[in-house]
Amino acid sequence: DKYSRSSALWMPDVVGRAYGNRGNARSRQGKLAPALSDFNAAIQLCPWSVDPVINRGVALEALGRWEEAAADYKAVLAVAPGDPSAWNNLGNTNMGLQDWAEAERCFGKAAALAPSFSFAAANHTLALYQLGRTEQAIREMRSLLRRYPDFPDMRAALAAAQWAAGREGDAETNWERVEDPRYRDVNWLRRERRWPPALSDSLQALLQLKSV
Repeated sequence: DKYSRSSALWMPDVVGRAYGNRGNARSRQGKLAPALSDFNAAIQLCPWSVDPVINRGVALEALGRWEEAAADYKAVLAVAPGDPSAWNNLGNTNMGLQDWAEAERCFGKAAALAPSFSFAAANHTLALYQLGRTEQAIREMRSLLRRYPDFPDMRAALAAAQWAAGREGDAETNWERVEDPRYRDVNWLRRERRWPPALSDSLQALLQLKSV
């Protein structure tokens, strides 16, 4: 804080980065309120930088403050329309707001901008599935798994979608390959991973060996 009062030319950039880095560390530790304060300070010192804005959006997302997070991502996209992370995160906020069509558009934009951004492509499949575009979602899940065969999110999603479609044998085969134990916790899927209702319900049915 003592350096923030300096008139040196380097002060805004260096101190702003320091606030942003501390905000990132606090956010990872779950200290979201102090993290927001740090990001606000970084933005005030470095209004030209998009990083603290997008990171503040992530913290706001974690607090369920979807509209405020979306405002930050839109601010980033206004000056950096080709930022795939901002498009993906804006999709996340739309998922939180249950605007599945807008989420699908944002995730699709992120995946198009960065074809190797596997989680943006994965999120796109989730939104497609929630919109009822089941076969397209399954095709994209399979395409991702051809590129990333050890991608547990898509392996579990494909198993859930196949179970709901009555393809029990295929579903069980794919589910056997999911080693990440978090995918057995439907509450985690809904609250932390933020799978939409249609797919998380399908996975719950698979886990309980019930029809959808």
